Amino acid sequence: MHNQKPLVILGIDPGTTITGYGLIAFSAHSMRPIDYGCIKPPSKYPLHERYLIIYEALEQLIILHRPDAIAIETQFVYKNAQSALKLGIAKGMAILAAGKNKLPIHEYAPKEAKLAVSGKGSASKQHVQRMIQLLLGLSTPPTPEDAADALSLAICHANHLKFQEKLRQGVHP
Repeated sequence: MHNQKPLVILGIDPGTTITGYGLIAFSAHSMRPIDYGCIKPPSKYPLHERYLIIYEALEQLIILHRPDAIAIETQFVYKNAQSALKLGIAKGMAILAAGKNKLPIHEYAPKEAKLAVSGKGSASKQHVQRMIQLLLGLSTPPTPEDAADALSLAICHANHLKFQEKLRQGVHP
């Protein structure tokens, strides 16, 4: 990982109304932001049209930035089965876009991503945003929250890669 070009990681926080995305460049000693934001299909559109918008927007991001890996949030199990199903389909659009472009997919729980950026799995959204601001050298905390969540997933995967590299080198973290 030392003298290689930085890896580009795309974090995705799927949702039917807002899908957050965040791209970072990661190398052995640094992380820098590339792009982040949200995909917001019009809520008046039928679900099948919103899913298509999510898929096409994610595919455009993949084509534009050519990430090396995707980090996606594991599905949170809602008490409402209908909400869980809709969220699962939105996640499926992200998995489909990654799969079509032959990108490895890594899944992380929301608590893992919060822990990766704040040291606390139960950190508030605002605390996560401030920590991402510090970690990535942003002038302001990333907004909206969905974009910050996506960046935290990308950072979580970068930390995972760093840990795996230390294990390969026989260095105990």
